[in-house]
Amino acid sequence: MSIKVRKQDALNYHEQGRPGKIEVIPSKPLSSQLDLALAYSPGVAEPCLEIAADKENVYRYTAKGNLVGVISNGTAVLGLGNIGPEASKPVMEGKGVLFKKFAGIDVFDIEIDCEDPHEFIRIVKSLEPTFGGINLEDIKAPESFLIEQTLRREMNIPIMHDDQHGTAIISGAALLNALELVEKPIEAVKIVVNGAGASAIACAHLYIALGVRLENILMLDSKEPLTTQRTDLDETKLFFAQNTTITSLEEALRDADVFLGLSKADVVTPAMIQSMAANPIVFALANPNPEIAYDIAVASRPDVIMATGRSDHPNQVNNVLGFPYIFRGALDVRATKINEEMKLAAVKAIAQLAKEPVPDIVSKAYGNQALQFGRTYLIPKPLDPRLITTISPAVAQAAMDSGVAKYPITDWEGYKFALQQRLGIDQKLMSQMIQRAKKSPKRIIFAEADNLKILKAAQIVADEAIAIPILLGNREKIEQLIRDNHLDLSECQIIDPLNEPERCERYAKILYLKRQRKGVTLYDARKKMRDRNYFGSIMLEVGEADALISGLTKDYANVVRPALEVIGVAPNAKTVAGMYIMTQQNKTFFFADTTVNENPNADRLVEIIGLTKTAVEFFGFEPRVAILSYSNFGSSKGEVPFKTQEAAAKAKNTYPDLIIDGDVQANVALNLEILNENYPFSELADKGANTLIFPDLASGNIAYKLLQEIGLVEATGPVLLGMNKPVHVLQLGSSVREIVNMVAIAVVDAQRREMA
Repeated sequence: MSIKVRKQDALNYHEQGRPGKIEVIPSKPLSSQLDLALAYSPGVAEPCLEIAADKENVYRYTAKGNLVGVISNGTAVLGLGNIGPEASKPVMEGKGVLFKKFAGIDVFDIEIDCEDPHEFIRIVKSLEPTFGGINLEDIKAPESFLIEQTLRREMNIPIMHDDQHGTAIISGAALLNALELVEKPIEAVKIVVNGAGASAIACAHLYIALGVRLENILMLDSKEPLTTQRTDLDETKLFFAQNTTITSLEEALRDADVFLGLSKADVVTPAMIQSMAANPIVFALANPNPEIAYDIAVASRPDVIMATGRSDHPNQVNNVLGFPYIFRGALDVRATKINEEMKLAAVKAIAQLAKEPVPDIVSKAYGNQALQFGRTYLIPKPLDPRLITTISPAVAQAAMDSGVAKYPITDWEGYKFALQQRLGIDQKLMSQMIQRAKKSPKRIIFAEADNLKILKAAQIVADEAIAIPILLGNREKIEQLIRDNHLDLSECQIIDPLNEPERCERYAKILYLKRQRKGVTLYDARKKMRDRNYFGSIMLEVGEADALISGLTKDYANVVRPALEVIGVAPNAKTVAGMYIMTQQNKTFFFADTTVNENPNADRLVEIIGLTKTAVEFFGFEPRVAILSYSNFGSSKGEVPFKTQEAAAKAKNTYPDLIIDGDVQANVALNLEILNENYPFSELADKGANTLIFPDLASGNIAYKLLQEIGLVEATGPVLLGMNKPVHVLQLGSSVREIVNMVAIAVVDAQRREMA
């Protein structure tokens, strides 16, 4: 299912809070007068003098080596055409966000008010001292060819027009693998290209570099095939002109082996696909709708291998598989250009990665699909964490081999580890959760549906097919909020417990049977059905929903208590605990227990460790557990050190393969330098801790809230561990995004239990 984007949602996303999508954050401390003196005057003079003496020192003392300029004049923005530089800025900011998310690369976006290609070239050339690389974007053809070729020739930093080469590289990898599957030699295949813009031209050139014969490529523009008889072709198109009498796409596709579409929707018919050669390869890449719909193409030819630009079908040709990692590799060896050898290295690395066994973390991110090299898995998925450690080293090696690298890499294993650290594979956690949720959406009870934030979150999870919302609350108030805020939740079930007498009576009797020996009378049970947390818990317990979300407006205890009384702990658990997922830039940590157990003893801490271990593994991480204290490995005496030492020993005995240590102070558990210098014997000395177990509720609760408010940390949770069914509690005052994240976790939790 494709994502439904509402106009107002898109505008709100860009406008609310800090306008736009990017900000600049200092990478050095600025907390004292000395810091300021070092950052600016007089201290800044020293690196200035070092750079003046040797320009290469700019990479040592500034951000240039990790800074890419995303530059456009707005003449070919997405499918919107020439809308101007100001209107292109949201796209350029978006490209910057992708660079940062997928490759840890910083970006300044620059929109230039200039359509003269020569003047544009002059302006971009003047920016070379600022950037480590330049990503040209959304510049119309044929000017884009002149601009890129000139800049590549005259500048000494990597330059790439992603609109041209991104699609070429990703589709080139798909082409290699598709031809391997159908056992057709690349030099013999006949290719039809519909569209003759920058991307199509670049694809055709790259295919030739891969082995396709020029005479086997027939390209069509918006008028007709490019033939030697035409007199209206510019130099870039004339290169592909063929001596042929073919006059239409229909004729061109007869007996063709490959179709590449970079044109417009619905120009290819089933009959055209049926006229192609055996095992036809169809790359219909027009966006948002392809030249022929995926389902129609597959139905018309059972032997077709199909790729589109859409995420809701197999084999998505997505430029994000390429450009972040290509620039990452180029920057890391200080390449003077992105040449053909580097692009071909990227193609082959992407193609090879698709043939490798797919890790569980990737399969889980896409709903436990059986991802295996074949007709519906030609290229890797965008959330595959191996992309950066596969493509970037290949590009860096090609730059070195072709003589354009000024800073060669010698320690490749160290480089791959540094890539993972720089990127923070962890930051993809919630993206993976959302993708997994979409594969099998579950019924989620929103116990506070008369709140606007909840309804906005319900709208998102319904639109994106993350979950099937069930809205509990006052029907009139919910419907009024929906109308006032122009939401569309007409397909969502609304349940008002105050107007459900038969269901309330049935639920009350169930609660009474569960709690009659705990002091609850039938009268009490009926009263409790007015509480939506009790009502929702019974609804979940009897299987009329798959998970429960609450807590936005309620005290934590008032949400957990009904769930414990109705649903209870899992059969293999003796307690419940609350865990927060704490994400800071490129690192993820797990905090427990932060919400439930006030002062657990050593045995209870071991139970919390077991629950947390399972949860961390569920999220796709290897738990490295530190049991926190004010002491380091017995350096101080007291109740907390003794308790945490005992818990560490018992947990190690219970889970012998678990990486765990304690007692240990928080800074020591996270600082590898301190660990290795002072405590090299610790199991945490290799990689440090990613899972922090707190000795009591106060310390855990204070820690996550402090970090959330002043530490530039995003907190997701609390994830309630140990419950017999999926119940998840929101933070008081959670944002819409945080609610959506918790819903995704709840859905995946329900999926896991369903398969157990």
